[in-house]
Amino acid sequence: MNESENLSIEQVIEQTSQEYEQIQKELKELDVLIQQNNSEAENLTRRNAQLTNQVRNIDANLDTMPRDDIRNTYRAAQETQLRLMMTRGQIEQLSGKQDSLKRYSESLRKVLDVSGSLADIAPDDEEDADGQASESSVGVVKIIDAQEGERRSLANQLHDGPAQALTNLILQAEICERLFDSDPSRARTELTTLKDAVSQTFQKVREFIFELRPMMLDDLGLTPTLKKLFEDYEEKHNIPCNFRVMGEDKRIPPHAEVTIFRVVQQLIKNAQQHANPTQLQISLDIGKDRAKSIVEDDGSGFDFETAMAASRQRKTIGLRTMEERVEMLGGELDVDSSPGRGTRAEFWIPTV
Repeated sequence: MNESENLSIEQVIEQTSQEYEQIQKELKELDVLIQQNNSEAENLTRRNAQLTNQVRNIDANLDTMPRDDIRNTYRAAQETQLRLMMTRGQIEQLSGKQDSLKRYSESLRKVLDVSGSLADIAPDDEEDADGQASESSVGVVKIIDAQEGERRSLANQLHDGPAQALTNLILQAEICERLFDSDPSRARTELTTLKDAVSQTFQKVREFIFELRPMMLDDLGLTPTLKKLFEDYEEKHNIPCNFRVMGEDKRIPPHAEVTIFRVVQQLIKNAQQHANPTQLQISLDIGKDRAKSIVEDDGSGFDFETAMAASRQRKTIGLRTMEERVEMLGGELDVDSSPGRGTRAEFWIPTV
């Protein structure tokens, strides 16, 4: 082996060492952020419990409560619940990034073990690394940014939709109350309108909660949650979803379930928004050491290279971001599409 080859190997080892140190720093920062968000979530949970009790007290004494107190309490409860959902979402994102960096850090450690240089690295070293963040780390940041953008959009929709609707419900209830003595017939009509508005608002809130984080994913697993996703999609958009499940009937690691759910969720959302399909074909195959999913639509299709270039330019959950998310777990995403002939997206991730 000549001198230039030795130098090249030394450079690789040095860069890997610096990258490993940088990852350790990022993991420490993530620990602090997760602790802060957990503390915030605990405070909001307590605050939410207090406001829930206040709302119950208002319901029990509605006739004697000042209207301003009712309005302020309901508004505070709405804002607290929204902040709690957003904080929990942030914890989920940070934990996902932490898990990805830990896996990447372990890979770097194995490389350094093989090179015999790990003993020279101090994991707790506070010295700044000279190199830039790794490509994998940059990919994680892109995903976090994209997810935050999506959640900001949901928060705005929740504020402008259900939150505003709840305020209107209070006003409608006040109208009904005033009409009971002066015009009982009209009061009954207003109550019917109020009941319909409550039902619509409740449905919207359920949709937002499911989109933010379906609790049944933790309780029941991936397959039932996907079935619920497709049922809601069919009802809302009147587009049939043919879902086929193959392979083993078993739970897989939580990070794998979340990733598959989010990617499938985004793929069918993209189809609905951009392709105008008449039907979707989705399959899930859980094998011994990997899980594979295929999403096909008969929509308008698109030029893959153009779409990928656009995805890199904007901070949304686009094709490139989904691809990076799958690849960081050691899987692959393959999309086959062209204008006029629909789209077929296939991806797999390891489950061991």
